[in-house]
This record gives sequence, structure tokens and C-alpha cells, in this order.
Amino acid sequence: MIDILNILAALLTIAFGLFGFVAPRYTASALDLAPTHSTMGLSEMRASVGGLFVVAGLAAIWIDAPLAYAMIGFAFAGAALGRCLSLVFDKPPVKKVLIFGGIEAALAGWFLLANSF
Repeated sequence: MIDILNILAALLTIAFGLFGFVAPRYTASALDLAPTHSTMGLSEMRASVGGLFVVAGLAAIWIDAPLAYAMIGFAFAGAALGRCLSLVFDKPPVKKVLIFGGIEAALAGWFLLANSF
């Protein structure tokens, strides 16, 4: 059962990553990121919000080892931690932070708890 849930969570990771990878303008808008005169922001969306998670999910499915899935959990834990720090220092919209951070924390929890023991 854990194997099936790992694959489903990895596919969810890939799906979330695909938004940033193939639709960076939409993703930036959903994250309240304003456009600038540079396209470097789109590049960053495709890389850090998109490609990173697409490839991490694909790699975990391909490697099919608990540590591979746990590493995705560490990445999501880092993202959730960044959102917590942002709540303290940046005062972003709380509702969005709780939604996105909650998803990241839930996926981090699953990947780490299911694959670390």
C-alpha cells in the first residue's frame, strides 16, 4: 500500500511541478508574483517551481527506493519551512500561505514518515 501511495504522491508532485514548468505565467499569477521587465522570473518558475519537482517525482518513481521518496519529503519540508518564515518576516496573504504550505507540509509528512523507517 505504501508503494502505491508513494507513486500517487510522486505523481501529485509532478503535476504541481508541471504548472511551473509549462505554465510559468499562470503559476506566477497564482502566487501573486508581479511581472517585471525581465523574463528571468519565468525562467526561475520553470526551474525551481517546475522542473525541480517534475524531475524529483520522476526520479523517485524510477529509482523506486524509500530514500528517493524521502528526499522529496525533505524538499517539501524546506518549502513549508520557508513559508513559515515568510509568515513571520514578510506578512504574505495568510490564506494562500496556509493552503500552499499545508499541501507542502502534508506531502513532506507523508514522504518522510512513510519512507524514513
